Amino acid sequence: MASRLELFPRPRYSAIPTVIPYSQKSFLPSSASARSSRLVSVACADDRTHPWRGESSVLVTSTRLPRRNAMTFIFSSLIFSEVNLRGITLAQPPVVFREYVDTFDGYTLNYPKNWIQVRGAGADVFFRDPFVLDENLSVEMSSPSSSRYKSVEDLGPPQAAGEKVLKQYLTEFMSTRLGVRRESNILSTSSRVADDGRLYYDIEVNIKSYANNNELAVMPQDRVVRLEWDRRYLSVLGVENNRLYELRLQTPENVFQEEENDLRRVMDSFRVMKLVEDIELCKMPNPFSLQLLIKQLDEDPPLLGWVERPGWTGLS
Repeated sequence: MASRLELFPRPRYSAIPTVIPYSQKSFLPSSASARSSRLVSVACADDRTHPWRGESSVLVTSTRLPRRNAMTFIFSSLIFSEVNLRGITLAQPPVVFREYVDTFDGYTLNYPKNWIQVRGAGADVFFRDPFVLDENLSVEMSSPSSSRYKSVEDLGPPQAAGEKVLKQYLTEFMSTRLGVRRESNILSTSSRVADDGRLYYDIEVNIKSYANNNELAVMPQDRVVRLEWDRRYLSVLGVENNRLYELRLQTPENVFQEEENDLRRVMDSFRVMKLVEDIELCKMPNPFSLQLLIKQLDEDPPLLGWVERPGWTGLS
């Protein structure tokens, strides 16, 4: 049985390559045997009826495709797929911003909608990215009792203000760990007048933190210095109500390259505003006016900072 060519029917539902004994390759056309090294040959047969004889050498033959044509087809497919992919851009949904207004302290800003607010972080307000934990924003302000700022120019020119901001950052990041080293530089400082007519300073700094992997090692070669983090810090300074306001944005340097436009939108949205002097509402010429004020507070929703309770006595 092994000395003759075995042919098998071709069912529609299953097919495998046809195996032909190497000793019977003379049954093939002379052109196929002569160019067998340059052809890709395939034949189909029934896998359930095919008896594998275990011959040491076999040939597979049927529909033949020259190797040169096969390689041409493969490369052309790659080229056309590359051309088509260049015209397709993975469109990401635009970042949606929310407006945050603090009428009690006197500032407003826009922040990404998916950022979450963290309370008890030490700042007046604090938002952070839920996925990139090193990316956040916060607002801080000077004490109204100890500061008498009239304009942001009281800090000097933008470059001088940038040096003060960088010094403040380095003071806050001061570490008592052995082998910790910080590298910092001011990237840019500028001033601008916003649509509210107020002057603002924009400051950008970069800070890198390095630390030893084994700070207690005796030999210097055992203390390998590695980069802990590389961050971009963006600050916006403004003055109103005799107070200095600072918007802080922190993001890893590699993330900043991807989200620069969105972060600058947050910077441009920061505004300071004059507080409502609700204390002066109590400076009435007679008690009758104060009674009218209390009656109005009972009828209308109270202003921010007022306490609505029976026997109201003042501010919270």
